[in-house]
Amino acid sequence: MRSGRSASNWSWKTSNSRPNSRPCTAANSKAARSPPPRSPAAHQPNGKKRGAPVGHPPWQRAKPTHIDRVVPVPAPRTCPDCHSPELQPVSQLHQHVQEDIVLEPRTVVTCFAHQQAHCSRCDKNVWLAGPGEMPGAYIGPAAKATAAYLRYQLNVPDRKISQFFSDFFGLKFVPASAYGFERQAVRRGLPLYEDLRQKIRALSVAHADETSWRHDGNPYWAWYAGNADLAFFHLDPHRSAEAAQTVFGERFEGTLVADAYASYNGVHPKERQSCLAHIKTKAKELEQELALLKGKAIDADARQFCQNIQGWVRTTCQAHHRLCRGRWQAKSAKRKGQALRRKLRALCRAPLRYPKAEAFRKRLLGPEQKLLLTCFRRQHVPPTNNQAERSLRPLVIMRKIVQGTRSDKGLENHSVLRSLFETARRQGKKPHQFFLVLLTKTTAQAQAALYRKPLSRPPLRC
Repeated sequence: MRSGRSASNWSWKTSNSRPNSRPCTAANSKAARSPPPRSPAAHQPNGKKRGAPVGHPPWQRAKPTHIDRVVPVPAPRTCPDCHSPELQPVSQLHQHVQEDIVLEPRTVVTCFAHQQAHCSRCDKNVWLAGPGEMPGAYIGPAAKATAAYLRYQLNVPDRKISQFFSDFFGLKFVPASAYGFERQAVRRGLPLYEDLRQKIRALSVAHADETSWRHDGNPYWAWYAGNADLAFFHLDPHRSAEAAQTVFGERFEGTLVADAYASYNGVHPKERQSCLAHIKTKAKELEQELALLKGKAIDADARQFCQNIQGWVRTTCQAHHRLCRGRWQAKSAKRKGQALRRKLRALCRAPLRYPKAEAFRKRLLGPEQKLLLTCFRRQHVPPTNNQAERSLRPLVIMRKIVQGTRSDKGLENHSVLRSLFETARRQGKKPHQFFLVLLTKTTAQAQAALYRKPLSRPPLRC
């Protein structure tokens, strides 16, 4: 059977497999030797070929470690290619392994039979919550944790979450109920959210960025702070220094990796790394603008300056990457940073005629120049703010799907739940399982389930 009919990720034959029995004619041999015609669309506008670079090892799905069932399939009676009935039996066995999911769309209805006791002080009967029980809730924690996962991990709107549960599990509830699930999780997760804010303020190196948000038709801002282990989101109506202080406090004692936005000056970081990728983007935009000028307005020196700055950024990032590959040598890194700073000053020595390019040159000669090379003075500080940019991407996708929020509680939902979801993921935990613990256990147990390392200070109390 030809391999084109196989839709498997793993396909192999038993030992002593014989070669393909299809006759090899001269035409077929010539067609096999000649390369397929290249399509102009197979190359990007910059001339690079699409796909992985040459020599990159192929990615293949790992073979499953066990087989759950074996389905015998009889040999065909006619050839699937030419429909010839003249087939001969072959002892060789063709095996095709595929993985699939098992859908069991059903709900489990649980009745918790509580033994009660009478409290003479309260003058009422009291009882304890059972395992996995949410007192007063008619929908269990597994459904609510799944709804929160769909909402804040996969960016699914509440109406589609309601439809998903109705179609797959026969569990019907209105979209407003999904919003109620979020409020329950937020009330339980607020202590963890505030504890996470304090952990962010104690970091030695933190990334920060902000992006636009819409709240009831008005412009808002989504702030991010974190590192590879923690993620903190805060939705605020302002993009000011006061908004930055709500995240980092009035004085941040670590190194802050961010862009050149002035609001971050309000947190007074001990050290600051200004993103080099933004410098390269600014130089590239100026070069494109200069390329459109005609006649006497053409400024060849300014265009060459922009190209030199882009090359300097590439050289700086490559030098930092080489330093980080091995053991960090502080003296060597410091010398390299000083050499790169001298090179930048040399590139910015001559004044430029084009006003925007001249303003950019003066900016690189100003106080920001020292902030561009902090990564060579402090270990574990990257030259760009790519980590924060990637962290904000899911929030940007959510904004395009739901078009923002309408209430203050909705702002709180997005701030708290997205922070906890992303932190759980970075801690190597499954967000769905963490939220199941959050909805059914105490605050201290939920805090222990959120982090992969033992807590260095007393756990939170309910």
